Amino acid sequence: MKTVNTLKTIAIAILFLGFGSCSSDDDVSQAAIESNTVSNLPAPQTGGQGQEIGGDFTKFDFSTGLETTSDTEWDIAFRGTTIAINGGVSTGTADEPERNGDAAAAIATGTFASVVTAEGLVFTQDASAGYAIPAGSDNGWYNYNFMTNVISAIPGKVLVIRTRDGRYAKVEILSYYENQDTTASSRFYTFNYVYNPNLGDTSL
Repeated sequence: MKTVNTLKTIAIAILFLGFGSCSSDDDVSQAAIESNTVSNLPAPQTGGQGQEIGGDFTKFDFSTGLETTSDTEWDIAFRGTTIAINGGVSTGTADEPERNGDAAAAIATGTFASVVTAEGLVFTQDASAGYAIPAGSDNGWYNYNFMTNVISAIPGKVLVIRTRDGRYAKVEILSYYENQDTTASSRFYTFNYVYNPNLGDTSL
């Protein structure tokens, strides 16, 4: 009888430990969604006013929240009013960065707070026909006022980015001017962003 009771005790212990290990395997921790503001990110260009536009793009990496000079570890890049993404192919303009990731972009309509998922959006990549985030006044993220000569972000337009490595972010551009002062120098981006570091998770 003692031997039988001992075997029962061992069996129960093994069963308990087995359930415990299964529960542990099922618990996959999620990294916290990140929210931040980038101020005065420079986006210089050469040319314009009838001359060919050129100059290096300023590249940005959502995973670090920083400007980068890396040829590969970037998600979006800025030059003047143009925003490139690290996915697709060159549009054919001068000095574009090489696309070597799988980034894509969509423009959602709504307030920044109301855009809570990338699910259901139609994402596109840069292509020879144009940028995924369309360039030009009233085509993508900005409006140019010919009377005041001021470039302003279009209210209710939120850029949603699939990053180069399958994460998701959303961007709200606040200003195109240094210190958000329209009388100051242009080609300085200030924007809010939310970044989800969890692979494939569309929550924003």
